[in-house]
Amino acid sequence: MRRPKFAELVVFAAVAESLSFRTAACHLGLTPSAVSHAIRQLEERLGLRLLHRTTRSVALTDAGQRMIERVRPAIDQIRGAVEDLAHEGGSPRGRLRLYCPPLIAMAVIAPVWARFLSTYPEVHLDLEVGEKPIDIVEGGFDAAIGLQSWGDADMVAVRVSGPFRAAYVGSPAYFSQRRPPGSPEELSTHCCIRYGPDLDLFGHRWRFQRGAELREVAIAGQVTVNSPDVALRAALDGLGIAVTTEAQAEAFLRSGQLIRVLPEWSLRLPGFFLHYPGHRQVPAPLRAFIDVIRATSRKEAFRSEPALRLASG
Repeated sequence: MRRPKFAELVVFAAVAESLSFRTAACHLGLTPSAVSHAIRQLEERLGLRLLHRTTRSVALTDAGQRMIERVRPAIDQIRGAVEDLAHEGGSPRGRLRLYCPPLIAMAVIAPVWARFLSTYPEVHLDLEVGEKPIDIVEGGFDAAIGLQSWGDADMVAVRVSGPFRAAYVGSPAYFSQRRPPGSPEELSTHCCIRYGPDLDLFGHRWRFQRGAELREVAIAGQVTVNSPDVALRAALDGLGIAVTTEAQAEAFLRSGQLIRVLPEWSLRLPGFFLHYPGHRQVPAPLRAFIDVIRATSRKEAFRSEPALRLASG
């Protein structure tokens, strides 16, 4: 057996974690062919097959599973030592890849990104938005921000916001033709902007809270969307009543472009969490981003009371 090279072990660990040559290549800054060559060289040096691979899938062999269990802790320890020294010796640098829904991008990331990027000018923020939970490792992301339920058992979850309040809004043009609802049940006579199944905060049943009283009402309408931004646009265009957050609706309410209804029925929505793999050393850019989020949270005094969750019926 020829002694394997450390670089080949690093490539193998990346492929073993993502079970994807393309994802590993993206994470390491290599081409897929270079990753494939490194794995082939490692297997030849060891005289063992470490990965089963077809054109559609990659899986660890029994030898590969034993190998990654032994190799990963050593690689993480070396990577952690290097990153710790880099963090102590200078500013974080490199790419920070984050994934989150559009609503969270506006509510959590947008308020801090100017400060973050000016503080760490050598960090490149790569932000991708989408509504569905994802596999962070397979997608090549450093972290994802979403509901607490997004995190798997092996993920670290860091709270990055307190709860938000819901706001039910419509345009003056819409209410010029219809009387505003006086109770949640009266929404049955209105056109409501519904959310598709991917957005589990709302759906086709809206939730209401007034003090200790909780209600859940089925709503109907001609428009279904999968984005809070699009729902807000539909409300502005007079297509019906939309539910969003107070923060997102605030500017439109102030300008008179939207009117809030049922303000006494303001459900508190869950806060958001940043999730990242727990078995890895935290990359310096991600650690710095978390520090900025926490500092901003303390400054703005996010509320910390627990959010209410109601099961959709």
